[in-house]
Amino acid sequence: MKHVVKNLCCALLVVGACSAFASTFPLPEDGSTMVGEIRVVVPTPDNTLLDIARHFDVGYEEIANANPGMSVWTPGKDARVVVPTRYILPPKPWKGIVVNLPQRRLYYFPPVRKGQRPEVVTYPVGIAREGWSTPLGESKLIAKYKDPAWFVPKSIREEHRQESGEELPEYFPPGRDNPMGMLALKTGFPSIFIHATNRPWGIGLRVSHGCLHLYPEDAAEVFPNIPLGTPVRFIDEPFVIGKDKQHWYMMSYLPLNEYPSALSKQTRAVAALQPLLGELLSLPATQRRDIDWGRVQWLAENPVSLPHGIQLGMTSVADQIAAIAAERYEYEPYGIDANTAALPDYEPGKAAPRETAAPAGSGDGAEDGARAGQSRN
Repeated sequence: MKHVVKNLCCALLVVGACSAFASTFPLPEDGSTMVGEIRVVVPTPDNTLLDIARHFDVGYEEIANANPGMSVWTPGKDARVVVPTRYILPPKPWKGIVVNLPQRRLYYFPPVRKGQRPEVVTYPVGIAREGWSTPLGESKLIAKYKDPAWFVPKSIREEHRQESGEELPEYFPPGRDNPMGMLALKTGFPSIFIHATNRPWGIGLRVSHGCLHLYPEDAAEVFPNIPLGTPVRFIDEPFVIGKDKQHWYMMSYLPLNEYPSALSKQTRAVAALQPLLGELLSLPATQRRDIDWGRVQWLAENPVSLPHGIQLGMTSVADQIAAIAAERYEYEPYGIDANTAALPDYEPGKAAPRETAAPAGSGDGAEDGARAGQSRN
């Protein structure tokens, strides 16, 4: 499915004509652990950073972090907006779904079909708000729901009453205003779902009570293609190390208080470097490019959404971005009406059609409506 969309995108001249092209990548075959590339776009004045983020399948924190000091709502005339679509893959095994919670990103490694190269699909996710947590560890997908209903747990109704003074209904029927969205994947962890949302502008933020939220179009894309029984692994890796050929990079994220560590951020960052240290020690001294410890220390204290080279002499991210030719972004803004569980509208000539979920029923393991039961959302 993505290949068809990707080929369509390649035939179009204006950046922004298709949203799906940046989410699926062939897995590297040379030992590298990075995919994608950084892009720079110049949007029309009516587009916000959130429009650009959703279009390129990145989350709120990712786009805001990549453009420090830029207004989320009014980037400015002729602004060069950095799109952080270069990713360091999570630690192996690369199998099924892996969600790195501090990174606020889901990676799906589909089963490899005969004669095809292994791929990875990646989506931004909204994660649990403070005071709640998603359990770490391994599980699997045990059910799929099209048009789920949401029976609101008593604990969430009480929290909402204390915070706002208002009462939440005990039941949300299926539809565009349902907080569970229109498609949901149930994991083996009690009440933990990976699902769409009726507030897609919260993707990349801390918005849930333990579930993982997807853009509606991402949920629609993965839903019909992912089988029941797919492994699911939730990890807590605020510092990730990646390799692109012989060059090593680091990305850093704010550690989550729900998963306390006795180690300092600097110690955790250094611990993440163990694969690199082992490789460097195996090389002859004349072939080693030593670690830039100053940059590692800076990354330990400054969360970033762009990969930074961590060996001496590597080009800085600022210099990389300055060398990228900006592309016009002339996609129509999503608009306030897109902040629901429904898929965005399609206007011929201004946007490429979104993929929609296959009908639920025999063959895809999906169940309908109210049988979704309780979720922490």
